Amino acid sequence: MVNLELYRVFYTVARCGSLTKAAEELYISQPAVSQAVKQLENQLGTSLFNRMHKGMELSKQGGELIFADVERALQLLSGVEDKLSELKHSATGTLRIGASETIFQYILADKIVAYNKKYPQVKIDLISDVSPKIIELLKSDRCDVGFLNLPIEEDDEIRVSTTVALLNDVFVAGEAYAELKGKELSVWDLQKYPLLLLEENTVARAALNHYAESLGAALRPAVEACSWDFMKQLVSDGMGIGCIPREYARRRLRDGELFELNVRPAMPTRSVGLALPKNSGMPFSLRAFISLFAEDVHA
Repeated sequence: MVNLELYRVFYTVARCGSLTKAAEELYISQPAVSQAVKQLENQLGTSLFNRMHKGMELSKQGGELIFADVERALQLLSGVEDKLSELKHSATGTLRIGASETIFQYILADKIVAYNKKYPQVKIDLISDVSPKIIELLKSDRCDVGFLNLPIEEDDEIRVSTTVALLNDVFVAGEAYAELKGKELSVWDLQKYPLLLLEENTVARAALNHYAESLGAALRPAVEACSWDFMKQLVSDGMGIGCIPREYARRRLRDGELFELNVRPAMPTRSVGLALPKNSGMPFSLRAFISLFAEDVHA
């Protein structure tokens, strides 16, 4: 097996022309330098240096024959190390971010814009899909970082490293149900009205079903919406009562298009988590993006 350190010592001695100077440059003792040279000579079966009174000189039949090749090899290895170091300390390449369309719109948009301004040389791929699909992309190395609606089942191939946003599901209505403003309602009261709920097989719908079942009720939708934006529009137009994270309806609530119903007990808070593949490397470009969320935590 090739011992690169022996060749590195040989190259340094040849360049310095002295065991003492080579030892100083390599930060090792002079006997260690001498021993390394002898070990390499034994491996190659030839003398690499002529030991002169004033220092070390490459031998015609040994050192001079290999010096140029050793120099090129070490320079090549140094270039490889520089490239790896650059990956660790500079933002380059492509960053693949996975999330649902809603998470991109309401949670990640500002972060992505800020990141792009700071690191314009990084190409950003946005992969929009539901959380289960993002998990599969993370596990198959087709996504670098995912943002998932929690909770999710434990998976040995991914790790959820931090919470980036909290979601508070609330029931909302439009002016067609103005008589409900300020009234305290129960889950059973809601069953009297047409409900607009997110479609099945989503984390949000599962959370709502669990909430209702814990109270001994079952909420059956009059309409299943395929997106939060579609639900907000239908509720604003008076088609029924919707259930949506308050954080996704702030503008319409503020502008009075929708109002929040006083339903008791309130639904438990959910969260959006940042997920990474387990045991994968983390280049600087990815660390820099994740650090934007750490800034929020410590703000």
